[in-house]
Amino acid sequence: MVFEPPKRLVRALGETAPDGDDWLEKLPEAAQQAVALRELTVERVQVPGGRSSLVVLVRTADGTPAVLKLAPGRARPEAERAALAHWAGRGAVQLLEPCRTEGVLLLERLHPDVSVRSLPEAKALLEAAGTLRRLWVEPPAGFPFETVAERTGRQAEAMRARARVDPEVAPLVDVALAARAELLAAAPEHRLLHGTFRQSKVLAGERMPWLAVGPDPVVGECAFDLARLVRDRVEDLIAQPSGAATTRRRVKRLAESLDVDQERLRGWTLFRAVESGVRAGRVGRPRDAELLLEFAGWL
Repeated sequence: MVFEPPKRLVRALGETAPDGDDWLEKLPEAAQQAVALRELTVERVQVPGGRSSLVVLVRTADGTPAVLKLAPGRARPEAERAALAHWAGRGAVQLLEPCRTEGVLLLERLHPDVSVRSLPEAKALLEAAGTLRRLWVEPPAGFPFETVAERTGRQAEAMRARARVDPEVAPLVDVALAARAELLAAAPEHRLLHGTFRQSKVLAGERMPWLAVGPDPVVGECAFDLARLVRDRVEDLIAQPSGAATTRRRVKRLAESLDVDQERLRGWTLFRAVESGVRAGRVGRPRDAELLLEFAGWL
C-alpha cells in the first residue's frame, strides 16, 4: 500500500515548517517499515486525519483493531507516548506497545469518525468536561513534559514579534500577555494536562463511551487545559447575536462544573484565543484569525 499523506496534514505541516523538512518525504517508507515490523494488516489511512500526524487504521497479527500513528519530532510524539503511558487508559486512548520506533505509536482503535462534537452542544460540553477531569492527575516523577510557563513563554515571544509588525493586534496581545504574567505569578496546582483539548479530541470507544486522543501534554494548572474547550465551535458563537453573553455563561458553567476558578479560566481562555488568532494570521489563515480575535475581545 502507498501511504499518501492527506492534504490536510501536508498543508498543516507546511504552516509549522514553511521551509520544509524531509519527514514527509520519508513518511511512506517509514510507514511501510512500521507496518512490517509489527506484522500489521492495513485497512486505510484516516482522511482527512489530523494536522500533525499520519493516522492509519490497522489490525494486529491476532486481528485486533488498532491505530498506527506517525508524527514528526516537532509534534512531540514521545511526550504523547509518555502521557498515554502514565494515564494507562484512564480517560485517554490506550497505548498498545512500549516504544519500538521513535515517532511511531500503536494505539487502541476508537471510532475515528464519532467525536463528542457530533452531540448537541450542551451534551458535548458535559461529556468533554467529564473526560478532561479524568486526565488531570499528578505528573510522573521527573516528567519529560513542558510546563505551561515554558510553552506560553515561547508563544509570548512569537506574539510580541507579530505585534511589532501588525499594530492592529498589538492591543489584544498586550492584554493577553498581562493576563499570562498575572496567572503565572500564582499558579494553584501542578497537574498533567492534555494540552490541546477540544471536542474533536474526544472519540467514542468500546472500553469507555468517550476517550481523549491526540494530547500535546503539558504540566500546569487545570484552567489552562479547560480554556481551549471554552471556545469550541467558535464559528457558531461568532454567528450568534448573543455570542458574547453565551461565551461568558460557558466560562461560568465550565468553571463551576470542574471546580476551576472562573477568573483564571477567563484569563487563560483570553491568552490562548489571542495566541491562536495571532498564529493563524501569521501563517495565512485570515478568517480564522478574525474569528479568534473577535472572540478574545469578548473576554
